[in-house]
Amino acid sequence: MPTPAPPSTRQSDLVRAARRESVTRTPVWFMRQAGRSLPEYRAVREGIPMLESCMRPDLVTEITLQPVRRHGVDAAIFFSDIVVPLKAIGVDLDIVPGVGPVVARPIRSAADLDQLVPLTPQHVPFVTEAVQQLVRELGDIPLIGFAGAPFTLASYLVEGGPSKNHEKTKALMHGDPGLWDALCARLAQISGEFLRVQAQAGASAVQLFDSWAGALSRADYAARAMPHSAVALGAVADLDVPRIHFGVGTGELLALMGQAGAEVVGVDYRVSLTDAVERLGPTYAVQGNLDPALLFAPWDVLERRVREIVEEGRLAPGHIFNLGHGVLPSVDPDVLTRVTELVHECSSRR
Repeated sequence: MPTPAPPSTRQSDLVRAARRESVTRTPVWFMRQAGRSLPEYRAVREGIPMLESCMRPDLVTEITLQPVRRHGVDAAIFFSDIVVPLKAIGVDLDIVPGVGPVVARPIRSAADLDQLVPLTPQHVPFVTEAVQQLVRELGDIPLIGFAGAPFTLASYLVEGGPSKNHEKTKALMHGDPGLWDALCARLAQISGEFLRVQAQAGASAVQLFDSWAGALSRADYAARAMPHSAVALGAVADLDVPRIHFGVGTGELLALMGQAGAEVVGVDYRVSLTDAVERLGPTYAVQGNLDPALLFAPWDVLERRVREIVEEGRLAPGHIFNLGHGVLPSVDPDVLTRVTELVHECSSRR
């Protein structure tokens, strides 16, 4: 039986902002907040490979809670990785430290698609267990579930690992569009079901990460990526959880990313929130968008930029403060705590 998110989280500032409702203050969370920069994360993960750590519910629960305890953020982001559902269905891959996901048998032909069977909840019981544990622990604080978007997952699978230029990906997309769409259709089911499992276990919101979508032209995104992301986001359309859609370098794609089926569009640090709101109109809340590198700047510089982003966010129908990409591993965690406190202080509506 599905476990709905606690009713109290519907009144949280994060969920209310995502729904473009009034808030008591601008909610804050940070992409990649669950770990990376925290010494307590490194301690609990010591000697445990990344994928294994994502499949141990008690460890997932502890890591997800760490930044909530330390920073006082307004939401927890489920600790996992976008390739976890691929690993769960049997794809031979690993997350190599310092490299990223590496795929043993890249997808280059129709025969290679047999690696991608439909994801079911039975493939990821550890996710259901961890989400349910977290919802009990978090109480009124919402949990955000997430998945990788079909285009980004396809890039890893076609390239065999991370790529700067996505040359094999684009060659396949243009050279064999039938195979490309067949690949992305399978990935849309996998990503959508991964989101659905988390939402049904009690997550209060979900985010679809399309990390590499910014490598595409607007026309290519609209034709070859957006329809599949729409399927993934549509998998939770009936579950009454706000959907956040984020990509890197996607300033030209913001409106399309909203149209794919999101209530909130994530904005990276390359586009001001003011411009993003103008491009998106009144239909979407926005999330973002402090440059992660500014966390290393002198406090007066950082404070000024945080205040500017909060003010820019007031022009949106809803605003969730976040970074314009992920927390860098070497950042001082105390700076993130201080940023959280500053956002709460300067945005208070009480």
